[in-house]
Amino acid sequence: MSADIDWLSRFLAIVTVTGRLEIRCSYGAPWNVTYGDSSRGEMPYHLILRGTARLDGPNGQGVPLTAGDIVLFPHGSAHVLRDGSGLPPGPTRERGTPNVLFSENEGQGERLDMLCGRFAIAAPHDRWLRSYLPSTLVVRAGRESAGDDGLSAAGHLANLVDLMRSESVDGRLGGYAMLNALSAALFALVLRVASEAETPPPGLLALAGHPRLAPAISAMLDDPARAWTLPELATMCSMSRATFMRHFQDGLGRSAAELLQDIRMSMAANVLKNTADSTEAVAEAVGYQSVSAFRRVFRESIGMTPGDWRRQFRPSVAA
Repeated sequence: MSADIDWLSRFLAIVTVTGRLEIRCSYGAPWNVTYGDSSRGEMPYHLILRGTARLDGPNGQGVPLTAGDIVLFPHGSAHVLRDGSGLPPGPTRERGTPNVLFSENEGQGERLDMLCGRFAIAAPHDRWLRSYLPSTLVVRAGRESAGDDGLSAAGHLANLVDLMRSESVDGRLGGYAMLNALSAALFALVLRVASEAETPPPGLLALAGHPRLAPAISAMLDDPARAWTLPELATMCSMSRATFMRHFQDGLGRSAAELLQDIRMSMAANVLKNTADSTEAVAEAVGYQSVSAFRRVFRESIGMTPGDWRRQFRPSVAA
């Protein structure tokens, strides 16, 4: 991979994300949409196209959402979206359309227009969602703050949402495949916009909000096998060791060494799943000279031995 590839692209190359758009809602008050806890590795998302909503989620009650807002739940947490009337919701009608399920009611007043779907990340990479992203992520797909190259990241996100809205109703050839591909692109753009916010959310996106830390993050993603030291990483970021450690811990809640270990284990899981390389070769490729040490860390991180992990995908492989 080119040395010029940014950290987010490297991250997404490790933890491949798929997505699908499931339902389009058109509701007048009173209404609500209730989600229970999602299956492991599933992340619901909602795009508010028109109208307003209130979010009751894991981080508090009654968070207001308006047209252009996008809300994701990286931990798959239970949540409720509702109108602000406080009245019991009325009945809804569902009908199939060429690409998504369409749900509507006979409620009154300003109508909500909303797209709902989910992202999926397979094990063991789904643990990145819980470890490095907040439980709830809200971003605004506006068009302000354009740079010299045109639209801002939020503006590009708004254009993507517009395209998803069109594909959800047009019923044109290839629309279903387009919507699923656009859903995957949506994930990357939402993370980009969130990382560029004035106050990025805690976790990996907060680190991304510190441009001086980007060289260290990119270096670990690019060459996880290297025996990186804190002084090396700090020097890359033009910081003292103490300043580097403080910024990293404050932003991520974890150390650089912990992030490096998680990168190594995620990459090792990919290689074990997709190739016939020996455990010894995989261990060396991700920076472990001792196979026993690699097996121990892999088991602690993934919950099973490298051999057991591989056998899930290649049943005929010997231990």
